[in-house]
Amino acid sequence: MSTQNQIDYNRIAKAIEYIQSNFRLQPSLEEVAENIHLSPAHFQKIFTDWAGTSPKKFLQFISLEHAKNLLKEEKASLFDTAYETGLSSTSRLHDLFVKIEGMSPAEYKNGGKSLVINYSFSESPFGNIGVASTEKGICYMAFENDKESALGNLKHKFPNASFFEKQDALQKNALSIFDKDWTKLNTIKLHLKGTDFQLKVWESLLTIPMGKLSTYGTLAEKIGNPKASRAVGTAIGSNPVAFLIPCHRVIQSTGHLGGYRWGSERKQMIVGWESSQLYS
Repeated sequence: MSTQNQIDYNRIAKAIEYIQSNFRLQPSLEEVAENIHLSPAHFQKIFTDWAGTSPKKFLQFISLEHAKNLLKEEKASLFDTAYETGLSSTSRLHDLFVKIEGMSPAEYKNGGKSLVINYSFSESPFGNIGVASTEKGICYMAFENDKESALGNLKHKFPNASFFEKQDALQKNALSIFDKDWTKLNTIKLHLKGTDFQLKVWESLLTIPMGKLSTYGTLAEKIGNPKASRAVGTAIGSNPVAFLIPCHRVIQSTGHLGGYRWGSERKQMIVGWESSQLYS
């Protein structure tokens, strides 16, 4: 991420945190801008450029009330295929364009000795991101600020694979999901190491529409195992592909957003940003 983009992202995150901490006081645009050392006009511009909506509207999208309303809506439409197919192509982006293929035991045995993995680092609307791919698809994607740490995490998953720092066509296509013009997006193939249960959970995450939210219990029902919400939570926590597999759309049944492997603050930013793309 370029230095300026990173600075702007950090400023926006700080502004959201300030507004939420002082919610009862209803701080003005001027007060929020002053807190992050910007003029009101400059703050409004960088926020709108990033989110596509105003700070006030964005806060509505990340409110507890909004989350609860989305969960009610989801419960009413659970297993309603007419509802699912009636959604816009934008809200079904992940369902339509992201395809998961599980690695065979032969591919990941001996620490992935037979795998050749390309990896690269890029910027996203939510901070620096590392992405890696085999010849078949994306095998890893994570929000990472430290390249050494990111590569270490990747090598821990596939200790005996051959690694090359190179951005290939698979990675470029995957990263284009962050663009706001999805008309040129090709199918994003994921090539993942996981158990049958994990793969089933990750595939079910793709069916949660953009701008919508779900719970661990609902996902357990969707995969036909209603008592497995704890196991579903564990599988979601081990999701190896940030954003493309939208585990950020799973929240607590109370409406609280809950934790996220790459930080609860970032989860909040993603949830608000996605709603902004659809409803602003």
